[in-house]
Amino acid sequence: MRRFLLASLMVSPLLICSTFTYANNAVPAASQVPAEQITHLENDSILPPIHPWSGASETLLLGVEQPWATPFEQQGYVSSPNYHDTIEWLDKLVDSSDVLQKVSIGKSPQGRDIWMIIASQDGVSTAQALSDNGKATVLVQAGIHSGEIDGKDAGMMLLRDISHRNKRDLLENVNLLFIPIFSVDAHERSSKFNRVNQRGPVNMGWRTTANNLNLNRDYAKADALEMQHLIRAINIWQPDLYIDIHVTDGIDYQYDVTFGYNVAQGYSPSIFTWLESIYRPAVEHALTEQGHIPGQLVFANDNTDMTKGLSLWNPSPRFSNGYGDARHLPTILIENHSLKPYKQRVLGTYVTLEQTLKTVAKNSTKLKSAINEDKYRNPSKLTISWQNETLAEGKNFKGIDYRVEQSPISGDKVVRWTGEPKLYENLPIVANTKADITVTRPVAYYIPPQWTDVIERLSLHGIRMTRLNKPTSITAQQYQFSDPLFSSADYEGHQTVTAATTIHKINAHLPAGSMRIPTDQPLGDLAMLLLEPQAEDSLFYWGMFNTIFTRTEYIEDYAVEPLAAKMLLDNPALQAEFDQALKDPDFAKDSQARLRWFYQRSPYYDNEYMQYPVLRASK
Repeated sequence: MRRFLLASLMVSPLLICSTFTYANNAVPAASQVPAEQITHLENDSILPPIHPWSGASETLLLGVEQPWATPFEQQGYVSSPNYHDTIEWLDKLVDSSDVLQKVSIGKSPQGRDIWMIIASQDGVSTAQALSDNGKATVLVQAGIHSGEIDGKDAGMMLLRDISHRNKRDLLENVNLLFIPIFSVDAHERSSKFNRVNQRGPVNMGWRTTANNLNLNRDYAKADALEMQHLIRAINIWQPDLYIDIHVTDGIDYQYDVTFGYNVAQGYSPSIFTWLESIYRPAVEHALTEQGHIPGQLVFANDNTDMTKGLSLWNPSPRFSNGYGDARHLPTILIENHSLKPYKQRVLGTYVTLEQTLKTVAKNSTKLKSAINEDKYRNPSKLTISWQNETLAEGKNFKGIDYRVEQSPISGDKVVRWTGEPKLYENLPIVANTKADITVTRPVAYYIPPQWTDVIERLSLHGIRMTRLNKPTSITAQQYQFSDPLFSSADYEGHQTVTAATTIHKINAHLPAGSMRIPTDQPLGDLAMLLLEPQAEDSLFYWGMFNTIFTRTEYIEDYAVEPLAAKMLLDNPALQAEFDQALKDPDFAKDSQARLRWFYQRSPYYDNEYMQYPVLRASK
């Protein structure tokens, strides 16, 4: 999910076992490739060596001749079907089953439906009916990065087995929502030359949407139409657990399925405790029993030097698991290891999803209790940014041995992974879990009605707010900015900004139509993280208030001179303040700064310039 330099994956050409590619340059549709024609992947020769894999989970697979074999199984476990073939197969499955329904959560920019399968024992088709059955609901999403599509094929197999192969009892005490392809347009930008660092499937989709947006950077700002559909679906269907399935890269290691979630220091500590003490042991046990090697989601601090240790990630709300932390929705980010064969990764995902249903069904009361504790915690102070710290305890890591060589291509050092298992003992762990900026919790925020885009985003997230029906005067706090720093390059379609802040108490007069956002609500923490300007993924950071940095009214020099003389004559205290300012030699020799000094203190100055329009109220 997070990307690293691909130099760490470069090796001399080697014959790789248990991997596949086309025997010629013709590339038929993935679901039409005869399995016998596939011998190894296009990128085999540049990927590190691996050992052949076999595990008990292989018994989950059906042969091509079996009824209800998925397209993945029909094509030798190395291909994944295109959008049309995926939905066509799912339509047949839904039509044949009394426990499945299919709904669209919305259309993509290119007009494709983003389909969601509803699996419940009673075969219900609406959010209300699903809620009425009183069971916990698990939402599983595949293909947010559509080249990382393991979850789609695993989910299709699992739905097949629930409907037709004696696993219906999985739905006895839990409901399942399954989005097989989230980034549907990118899924169809498919090629055998996408994701060079990943070992299959044969054809893979594109990382970003048709608008070139990365959906797993979009949860907080919610620019993409696809993301807006998903957030509305979360608000409508109210899942109790959310799984976002990815394939990682970066370094080589033994784990084939890694997964992570929020940290204990974050915004949902009770959810973290449930995930860490109940969910993780159950899923890791199931994976191990089925021949997989599960692990915690971590990243290397330096891809070329494992002795520098690992990074434990405390995600911000732009990411799925950070967003889940902020809105108190238990969210698990699965990162299968890109260098493991596709069949192995799909089967590991299947085992994870099946055990998830079992674990949630058995422990739903404790899960819902943890969610409610976090939703209504409403702490008086909230940390809105974090710093790195080295944790007291290190970690043993099941890695792969490597050597470092001087590259004749780049002229720099390059890692050559050997494919041989190696245990790295007691590696240091660096985590962004040290509180940096902490703010007090206001009773409410107020936003003037002209900030329509901001109000619409808050409403999209499901944050509760009320509209002022008449002009209202309040006493509030207001941030004032200085030294704004704008990004020098576009990031996800935005010019991001940070600035120094000071806060002042003011008497404000709000027009009718202004919005009041209380913070004593289940999404109060999310509201704070979106509206506090110093928060890592605030709407301010994403540039949604950038027009406050534009000066539109000016005063000519010939008018400032007599104005300044009159101001000094009328206000002796101002003369003393000006004399003090002149002691700064840089200010004293800057004629424009001196004139600006008077303009800023005059009644003609724009009092909204670099003032944050969102107000904080304590009552």
